Amino acid sequence: MEEKDELFGKLFNVVPIYNQEHLDTILTTMDEENSKYLLIQAVKYAYHTGVYTIGEVEIISKAIRILSTLDN
Repeated sequence: MEEKDELFGKLFNVVPIYNQEHLDTILTTMDEENSKYLLIQAVKYAYHTGVYTIGEVEIISKAIRILSTLDN
């Protein structure tokens, strides 16, 4: 029988974390691609929780589109 890890938490309500070691691994192995992904997820999460004003959202949205386009 396969044992499943219990969910420890979620970063920005998107990235599952299964234990403290998993979080440490994410931190120690983060590269440019992962950091952009996590930063964009953090900004989107903050937007969905109402942290930013409409003007701030416009600027952040444009910055995300630029970063996302640079990756392609």
